[in-house]
Amino acid sequence: MKNLFVFFTKNQSLIYKVFLYLISTLLVIYLLPKGGSFKYDSQKGKPWQDENLYAPFNFTIKKDKETIDREIETIRDNAVPFFDYDTSLVNEAVANFNTLFEATYADSLYRTSRSVTKALGESLIINFYEKGVSDEQHSYQPDKLIYLKKGNEVEEVLYASVHKHQALKEYISSRLERVNASDVASLLQQLLQRIVEPNVTYNTRLSNASVEEAINAINPNRGIIEKGERIIAKGEVLEGDKYQILASLQAKYQSDVWSAKNYYWVVLGYSILVSLVFVMLFLFLKKYRTEIFTNNTKVSFIFFNVVLMVFVTTLVMKYDARFVYVIPLCILPIVLKSFFDARLGLFAHVLTLLLLGFIVPHSFEFLFLQIIAGIVTILTVSELSKRANLFISVGQITLVYMLGYFAFSMIQEGNIQSVDIEYFGYFLLCGLVTLFAFPLIYIYEKLFGLVSEVSLLELSNTNSKLLKELSNKAPGTFHHSLNVANLAEAAANEIGADAMLVRVGALYHDVGKIIKASHFTENQLNTVNVLDELAPKESAQIIINHVIKGIELARKNKLPDRVIDFIRTHHGTSLVYYFYKKEEENNGTANEEDFRYPGPKPFSKETAILMMADSVEAASKSLKEPTSTKIDAFVENIISKQMEQGQFINANITFKEIELIKKVLKKKLYNMYHLRVEYPE
Repeated sequence: MKNLFVFFTKNQSLIYKVFLYLISTLLVIYLLPKGGSFKYDSQKGKPWQDENLYAPFNFTIKKDKETIDREIETIRDNAVPFFDYDTSLVNEAVANFNTLFEATYADSLYRTSRSVTKALGESLIINFYEKGVSDEQHSYQPDKLIYLKKGNEVEEVLYASVHKHQALKEYISSRLERVNASDVASLLQQLLQRIVEPNVTYNTRLSNASVEEAINAINPNRGIIEKGERIIAKGEVLEGDKYQILASLQAKYQSDVWSAKNYYWVVLGYSILVSLVFVMLFLFLKKYRTEIFTNNTKVSFIFFNVVLMVFVTTLVMKYDARFVYVIPLCILPIVLKSFFDARLGLFAHVLTLLLLGFIVPHSFEFLFLQIIAGIVTILTVSELSKRANLFISVGQITLVYMLGYFAFSMIQEGNIQSVDIEYFGYFLLCGLVTLFAFPLIYIYEKLFGLVSEVSLLELSNTNSKLLKELSNKAPGTFHHSLNVANLAEAAANEIGADAMLVRVGALYHDVGKIIKASHFTENQLNTVNVLDELAPKESAQIIINHVIKGIELARKNKLPDRVIDFIRTHHGTSLVYYFYKKEEENNGTANEEDFRYPGPKPFSKETAILMMADSVEAASKSLKEPTSTKIDAFVENIISKQMEQGQFINANITFKEIELIKKVLKKKLYNMYHLRVEYPE
């Protein structure tokens, strides 16, 4: 049991990576479709590259989407609509007419008798209601057949036979003229217009149900291919009927061939392929990005983003495959480049696309467009700290999408008339969603404790709270930090290191001196050094403690760990040499551990650059009448001592890079201390 505990303790990082690998693989396999993959590449508009293809079994030819859409449109156009006929309104209208008629008719005013007029009114109501009365407006032709639903009975009539409520007045006039009773036309028009109400209304539920029933009854097949029949010959262009037949064969494979008994083989195949993708990612990190591979948080961040893209694509595909180009996949290389580097961003992007190739339709077209877009992203997205750069890059990515899709459409359709303009809208929407990379980077910084260019730009602002406090309480240290930042940034640019990160680290590396600012010579207003009045060991501890206090202040002000690393390592494990020698002179001996910084040593090129720039800038204040020769010897001496002490052994920095850094530091110092011409007073 003890040995097992020791094993887990020693290998916890490796065990975590294995766990992360297994979880990521299982999640992706779960998200992938389990229908298997058709072994032939059916790229529309391209010549058939395989040998002659013969039907392996009998299967039906599926109708293409355009054919089915046309059939659906025909059904909708020819569908017979349903209307509800309310029979109760007829008797109700007659009763209301009789009541109003008795109160209105006067014998002395009309030639037509009371009884005849009353009978005419009742007849007009019954006849007008016979085919129904409607006040609804529809676009049907007069000869269009419709169904009138009277209770449980349905009657088929012409749409023109249903009376319009507005035609009642004209209907009364024409009927009364025939029986020579025009004298009571005005009276009956007034009464019937008050009484007659529409009794025919459109039945949306029944009409739609009838259409849906007819649509569901559409036969999706249009023919049969017999086993052994040739589908396509080598060299033939895959288009028209041949493309549809091959698509039908693919659908038959996916529905029948991969049945339940083959399910586990399909999953095993997916497991091998997905595992290979994640193994490649691990191998890349281990071989070329060791500092990332050893950091479990960063590895988790990369895997999380890959799985997230697969998850989002799966959701969109289940909703509507047409929206696959709305997914902002280029956010992945943008984010990874922002936090790490371009090469890792592109590598992870390509591996993610390989996984998505199992999910999306027309995978070759999809992969081509997305890889090109990813390359454009890597080449164009730079300095995200400048807001305009992301907008410009997104515009270029969107343009590449559009050009690529336009080219594929011309290849597949052979003309530009068939280009689906709707997809250009999807690409524009994708570009807008890609701008979400800015807030996403901020969210990731908080969740994973990473640092991006945008955050570094904010931290480099000398008006920030901590730097403002350093400027007020320790102005000499603040000026020293600015000089170190300029030296370190120039050196980083020379060897291709992260110049912005080095600059920020240099600005904050001495913030611990805020606590006892007056104990450090650069902040003292007179020539009396407070530390000279104390015992050498006590003075050394005050100086050493500025590293510890700096880390505490940085954590209190929520500085990122990557910036705190500069505070922690800028003196490495070097000695506070002045007070060490002073202790030795006073007592004849001195314990090095009492005068040594706790470390650790610099473990990156950036932290190594800061150590060199800090030491050189601080010591340069002691130079009297600096010349180029003195500066050269001075820089060589300081950095050589650091190398002899093994301060850069963990920094992954080469001798060539150190020589380039020396060259930059010498040039910068010479510019800082060059002699001016003495002007006459």
